[in-house]
Amino acid sequence: MIYHSIRASIKKGVPQEKVEDALNHLRQMGETIPAVEFYCVGKDIGGEYSVGAMFALKDIDAYKEYMLHPLHRVTDDVGLPLVENMVSQDLTDDPDPEIGDKIREIHASRFDEDPELLGLVKDIKSYSGSGVPRG
Repeated sequence: MIYHSIRASIKKGVPQEKVEDALNHLRQMGETIPAVEFYCVGKDIGGEYSVGAMFALKDIDAYKEYMLHPLHRVTDDVGLPLVENMVSQDLTDDPDPEIGDKIREIHASRFDEDPELLGLVKDIKSYSGSGVPRG
């Protein structure tokens, strides 16, 4: 199982209705993408971030399906422009010693194949974790 989570702080001055729209897109991902076993989207408590999401995915194939689903890309367009700081993290019990490299490669291929997505991510003030673009 892979637990993919994002935590984000929102730029000052972003209207709450835009934040809610972005959160609703994340919820729609959890409801729509077949690879998602279960999910949670909402307030991030106990740190510098204000919102977050977690998606449980059965294995690396499900992870790839989730990451490459067209709704994920739509959600990126809606949510990433609102984000000031973000961290992307993955927790897994997969015994494959190459699982981290496989996860990073899925993220890297998204950025390599989609310059607009890469631009959205590069506009984030601070972005860390498993989903960070190469170089």
